[in-house]
Amino acid sequence: MAVTFDARARDPDWLQPQPLQTALALPAPLYTEPAQFAREQCAVFARSWQLVAHAAQLREPGDHVVAEVAGVPLVLVRGEDRTLRALHNVCRHRAGPLATCDGRGAKALRCKYHGWTYNLDGQLRSAPEMQDAADFDLGSIRLPQAQVSEWQGLVFVALDRASALTQVLAGIDARLHGHRIADYEFHHRVSYEVRCNWKAYVDNYLEGYHVPHIHPALNRMLDYRSYTTELTEWYSLQHSPLESAPTLYGNGEALYYFIWPNTMLNILPGRLQTNRVVALDASRCRIDFDYFYHVGAADAQQRTQDQNFSDEVQHEDIAICEQVQQRLASGSYFAGRLNPKRETGVHHFHELYRRALREAASDA
Repeated sequence: MAVTFDARARDPDWLQPQPLQTALALPAPLYTEPAQFAREQCAVFARSWQLVAHAAQLREPGDHVVAEVAGVPLVLVRGEDRTLRALHNVCRHRAGPLATCDGRGAKALRCKYHGWTYNLDGQLRSAPEMQDAADFDLGSIRLPQAQVSEWQGLVFVALDRASALTQVLAGIDARLHGHRIADYEFHHRVSYEVRCNWKAYVDNYLEGYHVPHIHPALNRMLDYRSYTTELTEWYSLQHSPLESAPTLYGNGEALYYFIWPNTMLNILPGRLQTNRVVALDASRCRIDFDYFYHVGAADAQQRTQDQNFSDEVQHEDIAICEQVQQRLASGSYFAGRLNPKRETGVHHFHELYRRALREAASDA
């Protein structure tokens, strides 16, 4: 019997490291199979740092942000002791929600289902009408916590073991050349739902190979001949000289950071975007774009032009990613050769992905 299309992707050889000069892309079924998407929740997202908030949302005691990582609901909250915690947003009674939206100045976390109430550090404080329950001890019940860490005003969480965030991001501060991200001011969020697997979107982000073909306006601003990708253990950086109108960005440098597995930092003169790629299912993802501007570096007209231009580029990316996803699912394609000059970032991402799956399999 001939080997089936899907069975080839389950060959363990696909998880082994591949040298850049001979590397193939990931097999198509890894972008389409629901079972693979389920494996990624534990193997990739639960074991990595996820960007979920910015520090301005969590300045004062009781300020809180709701999030979800690898299917686990979380509430990030600044405690009375000013410690930031990432608590599981799941009541220990019967799994009700403690918070359903972001907020300010909460004095406690109260379950919306039956009113069980927790202190801001996750300790159960009261449980209505439980006095007749034998051996019921308020002091023994508290909410589980995820790891939480802040960097440059951005807040990350990790559910399971992950390398220290300082190790993951080592070297970025020194490369920013005066861009202190913590000094940027949040402006607004735009979210796009895309009909493609999250990895297809990340693949597209990680190479400038497509820029001359997909992004005509962006291509005129960047210097394709000088477009360079640098690699570290946990992130990659694409950068290029940038020339644009003074009313947009002016001249300078474009920096595009990808942080494993699904966070991007897009830094242009006077402007920062953070992108988080949220995997929704095997064939859909959502990209949350948060816009930040350096105080005093851009007027209202520049910000509008920036947002319009970014939206144009994003829709160009969405269109090609959705077309690629259709073809990944067609049965016509399995895995093609990567370009050793232009797709080093893609190869780096695929190697991290393979490693994550190998490590998860060895722990099973």
